[in-house]
Amino acid sequence: MGIFSYIRSIYALDTIDTRFTSSSLITPREIVSARIEPTTSTSKRDDSILSPGVRTDHSGRPIAQSSKWNTPEFYIYYFVFITVVPYMFWVVYDVSKHSDPNYYKYEHLLSPGWVPGRKIDISDPQYYAFRCNVPYLAMLLILHPMLRNLYNYFRPIPMRNDPQKFNTHYVPVSAVEGNARLEQRASFDFIFALIFLPVIHGFSALKILSLLYLNYQISTSLPRKFIPVATWSSNIAILFANELFEGYSFAKIAAYMSPLQGEGHVPDSLLHSWSGWLDDHGGIIPRWEILFNITVLRQISFNLDYYWSLDRNGGNKVKKSFPNPSNLSERDRIETPADAKDYCYRNYIAYTIYGPLYLTGPIITFNDYISQLKYPPASIEKSRTLKYGIRFLLCLLAMELILHFDYCVAISKSDPLWSDYTPVQISLLSYFNLHVVWLKLLLPWRFFRLWALIDDIDPPENMLRCTSNNLSSVKFWRGWHRSYNRWLIRYIYVPMGGSSSRSSWKSISKSVLKFITIFTFVALWHDISLNLLIWGWLIVLFMMPEVFAGILFPRKKWENNLTAYRFICGIGAVGNVIMMMAANLVGFAVGIDGLKSIIYGIFKDYDGKSIPFHEVCQSLQLMIIRSCLFDYGNFSIICRHTNHVRGSRK
Repeated sequence: MGIFSYIRSIYALDTIDTRFTSSSLITPREIVSARIEPTTSTSKRDDSILSPGVRTDHSGRPIAQSSKWNTPEFYIYYFVFITVVPYMFWVVYDVSKHSDPNYYKYEHLLSPGWVPGRKIDISDPQYYAFRCNVPYLAMLLILHPMLRNLYNYFRPIPMRNDPQKFNTHYVPVSAVEGNARLEQRASFDFIFALIFLPVIHGFSALKILSLLYLNYQISTSLPRKFIPVATWSSNIAILFANELFEGYSFAKIAAYMSPLQGEGHVPDSLLHSWSGWLDDHGGIIPRWEILFNITVLRQISFNLDYYWSLDRNGGNKVKKSFPNPSNLSERDRIETPADAKDYCYRNYIAYTIYGPLYLTGPIITFNDYISQLKYPPASIEKSRTLKYGIRFLLCLLAMELILHFDYCVAISKSDPLWSDYTPVQISLLSYFNLHVVWLKLLLPWRFFRLWALIDDIDPPENMLRCTSNNLSSVKFWRGWHRSYNRWLIRYIYVPMGGSSSRSSWKSISKSVLKFITIFTFVALWHDISLNLLIWGWLIVLFMMPEVFAGILFPRKKWENNLTAYRFICGIGAVGNVIMMMAANLVGFAVGIDGLKSIIYGIFKDYDGKSIPFHEVCQSLQLMIIRSCLFDYGNFSIICRHTNHVRGSRK
C-alpha cells in the first residue's frame, strides 16, 4: 500500500467504526467473508439504474442521486469553499490577535503555548483536565495491556483456536472455550477494578462500591415485577442525591452521626479528624460523583438485561435459536441474554468499573460486554486499531492548533460586551465555540475507545459527524454521543413503544412526548441545572420543524425530481444547523443570558438601534454558504454510503 493510499485509509469510515459500513444484523462470519471476497451486491445496484444519475432499490424505487463532484454546480461550491472558509477562519483569528481592542479582557485566561508567538486558550475546564492528564493516560494505555498479558501468562486457558485467527478468517469458538475466556478476562477486570477505583477516587471508592452493591441487590433480591420501577427510581434518586449532597463527604457524615454535644458543643474529635483525613485522600479525581453518571447507565443496563433474561429462562430459549453463540451479530449480542450464572457480582463489578470505559465511556450493554469477553469481536484488527490511534492524534493536533489561533472560549468566558463585535464576528465566534465543544468531547471518547480496542473490546464510536455536516437534527442526535443514544433507545425509547410507521398527527404527538421524556432525562443526567433542562427542551422544539417538514414534503412525492428535493433538504439543513448551534450554546457554552446577548449583538448596533439589513444578511449568508457546502457534499456521500449498506444487506 502506497503512502497516499494509507493516508486515505486512515480517513475511511471503516477505520473509525466497522458499524458505519456493516449492518448490525451481519454476523462475524459474514464480516470476515466480505473482507476476503469482494461483495457481489455492486452488480445488482448497477442493474437497478433506471436513468442516468438515479439509483433504485430492488423494487425499482429511486434511492438517491449519484455523486455530483464533477458537475458545474459543485465547481461553484469549490470556488466558494476556497474563498469563504479561509475568510471564516480569518474573522475569528482577527479578533483573537493581540492587537484587538478587547484582547486585554480575556488575556488572563490564556496560557503559554507551543506554537511560536501564540498563546493557547485552555480556559475550558474539561479540555484542560484532559490535556493535563494525557501523559498519565498514555502510561495507563501501555500499562493496562501489559498487566493483562502478564495475568494471562500466569493463568493461561486451553484454547483449541487462536483468538487472533478469528480476525483474519472465521474460526468458531466453542462454548467451553468462551466460558474459559470469560473466566480469565472477567477475573482480571474485577481485580483491576478494585485497584483502579481507589487510585482514581481514594477512599470514596467505598461509597461507589456501596452504591453498586445496593443496585445489585435491587436486581437480584426483589421480586421480578418490582425490578424495573425500583431500578429507575433508585438510580434517578442517586443522580439527585449525588448532586445535592456533593458526593457525601466523610466530614458531613461524621457530623450527622456525631452531632454537637453538651453546652460547649464539643464534637467527637477523633471521629471528625478521621473523616477529614479520609476526605483529604480522595485520589486523582476526588469529585467521583461527576463520573458516576456514566456508572448509573451501566447499573440500569445490568438490572434491565438481567430482568429481561428472567423472561427467557436464563438464555436457554435463545440458545436453541443460535446454536453457535460465537457467530452472533452485534444486535444479537446486545439482545441475547447471558447465561444465568454470568449475572454474578464479580462480572457486575468488572462491567461497571471496566477500566478503559469507566471514566467517560463509550457505553456498552452488559450482554454485549459478556459476549465480547467470551468471543473476540471480528471487527478488531491491529492494523485498524493503529489507524484509529493515528486518527486520534490528528484530532488532538487539530484541537491544539485551533486553540492556538482561535480564542473563542476565552472570549465567551470573559463576560464580553457583544455589541463590541460585528454580527459576522459574533456568528463565527459562536460557530467555532460549538466546534470546540465537539472536539473536546470527541478526544476523550476516542482515547478511551482506543484503549478498549487495544484490550479486545469494541464499543461503538461516540461521534459520527460534527454540526457542520449534518442534514438532520434528528440524525445529529443519533450521532452525538452515539453509544448513549443507543442506550436510550434500548432502555427508554423501545420500552415506551418505539417508533411508529404512520405519520399521523396522533403518532407525532406521541413521539413528541417520548422525545420530551428522553431529553428531560438526558438533561438531568448530564447535570441538574436549568441551562441543561432548557437545552433538552430546546432540542425537542428544534426537531419539530424537521418532523413537520417531513409531513409537508414527503420524499415519495419527489422521487421523480430528486434534484429539487435535494435543495429543499439543503435549505432545511441550514435551519437545523442554526438551531442546533443555539441549543448547544445554551447547554454547553454561554447559557441562556449569553445566547440572549449574542442575538442582541447580532441584530443591534453600537447605539442599540436596528442594524442595517445588509449586515444581517452578510452574517446569515456566511452561515448558509458554509452549511450548504457541507450539506450538499455530505448528501452525496450519504447517498453513496446508503447504497453500499443497502446493497450489502440484500
